[in-house]
Amino acid sequence: MRYKPLLILGGITAAPVAAATVNVTIPRVDTAEYHKPYVAIWLEPAAGGAIRTVSVWYEVSKKGNEPGTKWLSDLRAWWRKGGKSLKMPADGISGATRAPGTHSVTLPADLKPGNYVLNVEAARETGGREVVRMPIEVPVKRASSGGSLELGDITLAPK
Repeated sequence: MRYKPLLILGGITAAPVAAATVNVTIPRVDTAEYHKPYVAIWLEPAAGGAIRTVSVWYEVSKKGNEPGTKWLSDLRAWWRKGGKSLKMPADGISGATRAPGTHSVTLPADLKPGNYVLNVEAARETGGREVVRMPIEVPVKRASSGGSLELGDITLAPK
């Protein structure tokens, strides 16, 4: 029987790194009343199973006493697949809404090799809603997809 060598650093087993960067473009929408979109980014195993939320951008504190979390359910696909079970704010994954432009998010480094579906969903007050689904493989290779209104280009690159 052959054994593969294991690298042990300080008592911790070193695992292969599967991290990658997701670049999400929020397009500039020409409208009289523009609100920054709420955005959820998550991974699903291609064969099915529990999702893993990577990032959620929402209005952390709205004006008045209304919590921004009240509108997270507008991210319908993410909400139904597991977002409703998260307590916000969630360390390391939640943050404020983002202005139009390209924003980078790092995928978790501890993803097991395999096939996944990267999902990016955006919903905007007095605007639209859009979900972009992109099949990916870990270890990550370059990939790209695009939205049509609420989301622009979405690219994935190994880190």
